[in-house]
Amino acid sequence: MSQFVSPKQSLGNLDAEAAAKVISAVADVALVVDSEGVILDLSFGSDELSSESYSHWLGQPWASTVTAESKPKVEALLRDAAADGAPAWRHINHPSPLGADVPILYSAIKLGRAGRVVAVGRNLRAASVMQQRLVEAQQSLERDYARLRHAETRYRLLFQMASEAILIVDGQTERVVEANPVAVQLLGNSSKQVVGRQFPEDFHTASAAELKALLSAVRITGHAEDVPVRFGDRGPEFRVAASLFRQDNNSHFLIRLSPLQGATIESAAARARSTVLRALESSPDGFVVTEHNGRVLFANRAFVDLVQFATEEQVRGKSLDQWLGRPGVDLSVLIANLRQHGSVRLFATALRGEFGATSEVEISAVSVDDGPDACLGFTIRGIDRRLASTPAPSGRELPRSVEQLTELIGRVPLKDIVRETTDVIERLCIEAALDLTADNRASAAEMLGLSRQSLYVKLHRYGLGDLESDAAS
Repeated sequence: MSQFVSPKQSLGNLDAEAAAKVISAVADVALVVDSEGVILDLSFGSDELSSESYSHWLGQPWASTVTAESKPKVEALLRDAAADGAPAWRHINHPSPLGADVPILYSAIKLGRAGRVVAVGRNLRAASVMQQRLVEAQQSLERDYARLRHAETRYRLLFQMASEAILIVDGQTERVVEANPVAVQLLGNSSKQVVGRQFPEDFHTASAAELKALLSAVRITGHAEDVPVRFGDRGPEFRVAASLFRQDNNSHFLIRLSPLQGATIESAAARARSTVLRALESSPDGFVVTEHNGRVLFANRAFVDLVQFATEEQVRGKSLDQWLGRPGVDLSVLIANLRQHGSVRLFATALRGEFGATSEVEISAVSVDDGPDACLGFTIRGIDRRLASTPAPSGRELPRSVEQLTELIGRVPLKDIVRETTDVIERLCIEAALDLTADNRASAAEMLGLSRQSLYVKLHRYGLGDLESDAAS
């Protein structure tokens, strides 16, 4: 802030009337406030404020004429003015009988030694209205931008999902600007090989000439009849339709290629693939497709239920190893066999759910190495019910065959398998000895090389013989 260098010489003997005129001329509103903050006099240099009848401010505390959030600012202005501090400008709002608050930018200056303060203010209503219009214009632009973005998203989605090959070709250079996935699959191996290519290119010579004529007709008349063309010398035949549209002051061709032959076959194959996918999704057996390192790409509903998740998205991207048998062992064995043999059948293991549930399962797997989308497929079948419904073995049969014991490897510790097998053999030997001796305990003990007391202990352990008579003896 810059002040007058010699105000006494330049302004001369400026009296109160002249000072009041100067203040009224330069300020939209001016207040004279006493040391208690009460308004002693006021003037309005703005016709807009004068017409709103603020004369009732006289005799009221300045702080009572402002809104609640502006009262601390009024107190700060009066405090700074009383301390002869550097004048500061503060934004203060006055309630208006017309509805909206009146924004005033105030600065307060101490006047003489009686503690009076002169507060001069500038009306910010015009700036506030302009600012509000700017905000509304910005919001309108954002809404328009959002609508355009949503429209572009819908266009992109339809463009990508179209079942026919669609190309966007520049009207001047006749180069491909955009191509949907079907067109990319038809005309090249990747979008980089298609976008930027001259159109028509790689078509049969006669077909290329017809396509050139088609584009010329569409450029002149805006429309033309569809033409049959052939891609390459022995490639498939298509019916090509073209239309012209303008974008950013440039003309573009929208070209659609519909297959002439094999359309029914392609459609049937697509329907068959869709049916297979729906069948796999609804299969009661778990089905998982993973990368070669075991990271999940796809999982059907049955597998999601087995591992106790709610949606497929929750398992996608995770390693199958975290749910199979022993972590770091079963999946490694499966992948090693798939690399060596290409498929695995009826691999027995356990499947752990996210919340601790464990299921006995059989896994059949296959490695798909053809094409760029190489993957591993796993079919997972729960066998808990099968194990539970297996009839109990008779007293003369082994409860577990060698094959069943082999299946326990990896799921049950070796010491438990050995202990269970030893108990089975011991029980069978005792039963055979009792049969051979007509249930003579002493002879059976001698035949087995056991003491009679040891034989009784084992009979009690396996629940064999008449336990009550043993206790009585």
